[in-house]
Amino acid sequence: MDASETASLPARLTPGRAVEAVPRRRTLPPGAAFAGAALTFAALYLAAGAPTPLLVVFQHEWGFAPWVLTVAFAAYAIGLLAALLVVGSLSDYLGRRPVLIVALAVELLAMLMFVFAPGIGWVIAARTVQGFATGAATSAFTASIVEHAPAHHKRLGTIISSVAPAGGLGIGALLTGAAVQFTRHASLIVFAALAVIMAIGAVLTALSAETATPRPGAVRSLVPHVVVPRAARREFTAAVPVHLAAWMLSGLFLGLVPTIIQDLFGLHSGLLDGATAFVQPEAAAVAGFFLGRFTPRRTTLIGGVGVLFGTALIAGGVAARVLPLLWLGGLIGGVGFGASFSGALRAITPLVQLHQRAGLFAAVYIVAYLSYGVPAIIAGLLIGPAGLMATVLGYGVAIIIAASAGLVAQISA
Repeated sequence: MDASETASLPARLTPGRAVEAVPRRRTLPPGAAFAGAALTFAALYLAAGAPTPLLVVFQHEWGFAPWVLTVAFAAYAIGLLAALLVVGSLSDYLGRRPVLIVALAVELLAMLMFVFAPGIGWVIAARTVQGFATGAATSAFTASIVEHAPAHHKRLGTIISSVAPAGGLGIGALLTGAAVQFTRHASLIVFAALAVIMAIGAVLTALSAETATPRPGAVRSLVPHVVVPRAARREFTAAVPVHLAAWMLSGLFLGLVPTIIQDLFGLHSGLLDGATAFVQPEAAAVAGFFLGRFTPRRTTLIGGVGVLFGTALIAGGVAARVLPLLWLGGLIGGVGFGASFSGALRAITPLVQLHQRAGLFAAVYIVAYLSYGVPAIIAGLLIGPAGLMATVLGYGVAIIIAASAGLVAQISA
C-alpha cells in the first residue's frame, strides 16, 4: 500500500499506527446554529398560526358548525399536549438534534396533509399531527436555543425562546390572511411553502452541533408524567394563573377573532382577519423582547396588568362593535402576554440544571396549551346555545379573573 492510499484511509486503522478517533463531523458555526435554531422554532409557530384565517374560509366552503371550527383550532393544542406528555423530556436523554429532526419531519407531513385536505376531518387530523410535531420540538428547541446562544448572550437565548412562539403565530396569521385576500389558492400556496421551510429547518438542525449529552433513561421518559424540579416549584406555581390568563387571551384572538369580525362586525376580508389576529401575538413578541432588561418578577407583573386591561378593552370593543377598540385591546393584551410569559420563563430557567430544562419547559407548555385549547373548545360549544356575543364576553370575564389571581400570586411569591 503506497503513501497516497494510506493517506486516503478514514481515521480508523492505518498500517503501523494505533487506532485513531474518527474525525468530528463538520457543523455549523455556533452563531449560525443559534440563528438557525431560533428561526426554525419561529417557523414552527408561524405554521401554527397560518390556519387561523383559513378556518373560516373552510367553514364557508364545507358548511360545518361553529363548534367544529373551534375543535379544528384546538386539535393543535391536543396534539401538542400529547407530545409534551410523552416525548417532552426525550431530548434530555437522546440529545436535542435527533428529536428535533424527527419532529420537523412530522411537521412537514402535517403541511402536506393540509395541502391535500378534502374536508374538515383531514384539517382536524392535520392540526393534530402538527400539534404533536410542535409539542415534540418545543421543549427541545427552547433548551437548544439557550444552549446554542453565545456565552455573552445567554439571556438573549431565553428571551428569543419565549417570544418566538408568539411572533411566529402572528406572522403566520397575517401572511395567510394576505394569501386569502389576494390569491385563489391560499391553502396550497401557504402550506406548500411551509413544507419547504420545514425541510430547510431539518437540514439546518442536522448540521448543527449537539448541545446535550445523551444519557440512559430514554424509554422510561416516555411514560407520561410531569415533574417540576423542587427548586422551581414555587415560581412555577405562582406563574400558573399568569399563563392561564395570557394563553386564554391568545386562544380568544387566534381561535375566535375571525368569527367575531365576520359575524358580529359584519366584515368579510381575509386580510382583515389575518391582520387582526396578527396584532395580539406580534405585540407579545415585541414586548417579550424589549422588556427583557427588567427583572423577571417586574416583567411578569407588567404582563399581568397588560392582560387584564387588554382583555377589558377587547370585551368593550366587541360589546360596542368598535373594531379599533378591539385592536387596542389586542395590542395591550399582547404586550401583557409577551411580558408575562417571558418574565415567568426567565424566572424559572436559572433554577434548574441543564438536564432538567426540557422537562421543566414541557410542564410550562402543558399549562400554557391547556389554557390555549380547552377554553376555546368550551367557547365553541357555548356559541350555539348562548350566542357569540355572550360567549365572548363570558370568556373575557374568565380571563380577567385569572389575570387578577396571577397578579396576587406574583406579589405574594
